[in-house]
Amino acid sequence: MRLMVRVKLLPTPEQAQALEATLRACNRAADYVSVIAFESGARDRNGLQKVVYSDVKAAFGLSAQPAVRVVRKVVDAYATLATQLKAGLLGGKGSKRYRKATGSPVSFRPEAAQPFDDRCLSWQTDARTVSIWTVGGRLRGMRYTGEPGQLKLLSEHRKGESDLIQQKGKWYLLATREVPDPEITEPTDWIGVDRGIINLATTSDSVNYHGRRLSRYRRWQAHKRSELERKNTRSSIRRLARRADKEQRHATHVNHKISKEIVSVAQRTGRGVAVEQLDGIRDRVRLRRDQRDTLSSWPFHQLGQHLSYKARRAGVAFLEVDASYTSQRCPRCGHTEKANRPTRDCFRCRRCGLAGPADAVAGVNVRNRARSAWVLVTAPVPALAGHRESREMRPVTVPS
Repeated sequence: MRLMVRVKLLPTPEQAQALEATLRACNRAADYVSVIAFESGARDRNGLQKVVYSDVKAAFGLSAQPAVRVVRKVVDAYATLATQLKAGLLGGKGSKRYRKATGSPVSFRPEAAQPFDDRCLSWQTDARTVSIWTVGGRLRGMRYTGEPGQLKLLSEHRKGESDLIQQKGKWYLLATREVPDPEITEPTDWIGVDRGIINLATTSDSVNYHGRRLSRYRRWQAHKRSELERKNTRSSIRRLARRADKEQRHATHVNHKISKEIVSVAQRTGRGVAVEQLDGIRDRVRLRRDQRDTLSSWPFHQLGQHLSYKARRAGVAFLEVDASYTSQRCPRCGHTEKANRPTRDCFRCRRCGLAGPADAVAGVNVRNRARSAWVLVTAPVPALAGHRESREMRPVTVPS
């Protein structure tokens, strides 16, 4: 499993100036390489490197390996853009966002992150120092700090490149670590999780994680944003950016707390975690204008990602199942009808009379579908001629 560890650098003022000069030089070089790639259409690393390698070293004062990392950074940026365009994340070919993304070269902020491999950056984990290349020479013995558990994992499992970033005048390194995947234990049952806007998560155990506080916080932030937008000054623009970052961090913190608690309960009780597959829900749903902001800020995808990787780290089974009619289907008799859910909060089966909170019923339906899905996932695969029978983990979606 590949995870990221963020450590805080503790440079002297002179070292901080060298780091800033290095970051700006690398991003100026990346902008130059991006223009060449855009005009020539070269997107492969080897082909683009042959064209720009000498110029990048001579014009921007980069050594050999940093110049190679700059080219790789540009190639990765265009690969990411191509993936977004293919997935339709930037709209259709005639949309304004699509034309803006494809009509000019990819640009890099002066303080954008710069990757360093082991030739440019070495770690002395025992002394908690790093040696890093800069345009002014190599800086040795630069101290760093971090959370003790993260530092322990860093010293034991670090592998791959690290990213140098600057945030609000402070310097950080994002280091890649390779942690062995724990064995997924066979679940005795499942915890079904229904994700929503009013209730961020509701489990099949009828545990409800309300989203009222987060909704109030977002409304308050929206009110403050409108006030700052009316001022339209340089100071208000800076404060808007800080507020946006703060709001995002708050939502991420809430999702971390919810996912951590759900996975810990699943691990303690020997069960797996199942969620609804909600991919593309924003494209399928048509809402009123006053509801669009609420849906666009709904952090369901991030919550699913947190549940997935936390379950994987804990050795807990994780599944995504079909979300169709989970809040309209009776888990006892199977009757599915829109009238089973007369209000947003209430479920009452028109056939057998089963009643309860709609989100809890949806969580039970997710759990039941996970039981069926796990049987298919772990079922033996028919052996080919001349081969033994094997058991293969296959992602499946159980129909409603």
